[in-house]
Amino acid sequence: MIFDLRFAISDLRSLHEQTHSALTAVPPSKNPATTAKTGAPLPPPPAGVDFLRSTLTAPATAADAALRPLAFSDFAGQSKTVERLKVMVGAARRRGEALNHILLSGPPGLGKTTLAFILGAEMGRNVRVTSGPVVEKAGDLAGLLTNLEEGDILFIDEIHRLPKTVEEYLYSAMEDYRLDIMIDQGPNARSVRLSLPKFTLVGATTRAGLLTAPLRSRFTLQTRLDYYDAATLIGIVRRSCHLLKVELDDDGAREIATRARGTPRIANNLIYFIRDFAQEKAQGRITKPVAAAALELLEIDVRGLDEMDKRILRVMAEHYAGGPVGMNTIAVAVGEEADTLEEVHEPFLIMEGYLQRTPQGRVLTAKGYQAIGLKPAGGAQGTLL
Repeated sequence: MIFDLRFAISDLRSLHEQTHSALTAVPPSKNPATTAKTGAPLPPPPAGVDFLRSTLTAPATAADAALRPLAFSDFAGQSKTVERLKVMVGAARRRGEALNHILLSGPPGLGKTTLAFILGAEMGRNVRVTSGPVVEKAGDLAGLLTNLEEGDILFIDEIHRLPKTVEEYLYSAMEDYRLDIMIDQGPNARSVRLSLPKFTLVGATTRAGLLTAPLRSRFTLQTRLDYYDAATLIGIVRRSCHLLKVELDDDGAREIATRARGTPRIANNLIYFIRDFAQEKAQGRITKPVAAAALELLEIDVRGLDEMDKRILRVMAEHYAGGPVGMNTIAVAVGEEADTLEEVHEPFLIMEGYLQRTPQGRVLTAKGYQAIGLKPAGGAQGTLL
């Protein structure tokens, strides 16, 4: 069954308001986050090596919707991407046409899904959401496309994981707004052409390099989301705490922002845990010492590194003399999937200068050695000349 949700913009705003009311109406001694279906309290976020992984791979919840901006004016950061989207939205609205197709790429948790909903809100259109792995055959894709209305937005998360056979059906759908489906097999096989309304495909991917060239070329705009700087994240932390009615000082906001790995989703999840910690240990007010103590409990240090990050660095230093070493080898050594390491941990480690990615494999830098309290391996590697 396809995980396929259809949101009218008015419904999304209603969900935002209802969830925000639910989060702020309960007594401060109880956990405000509840599941959307049962109303039961959500489990506390996991600590240690599981926190960042679960944060960046878990599906969106009602609590996430409460903090999600619904307009470009509320969206912080990614100024170049936002400006490009504003241009496209303004021109499409003047022409009275659907938006052209858009590809958003970048690490998880930076706002790709949020921007898709903002596009729907700005255009006044519905947003239909699905994911690449769950669209297994052409019939699944046909069911999605034929239920769209004129100008609607189809958002496909992890679009690089679409099966090759399904992807090929997208070509004519994106260009000519038609779909040719084969019915039956053998001598009775016949092709049926389905006409589609003019829709907008918004694709999101954490690994743009895995998209095939024919699919990538059919997106009018291809834009990448980058990690956020500390100043922008401080503003996001303040906004989230304001929505959650959490008392926060400037030093507390800065402490959360500097350990959030440049990712708003991580910052928001840290706020939920630190709020609970502050209510239990510090009368509900988040200050720098309170935030630091809560984050140490989660094993997230002042650099934003968690225990899995340090395990990766330590394995490279102690077992492979700093590299070069392949990611599959590292994954076996730390007991984690290589894809998870490449999508969740490696981008931040490379961006911050703890690792280098070379044709021979990953190499630990001097900064990486320093992060785990070791000295770089002595002696430089010899050369052939």
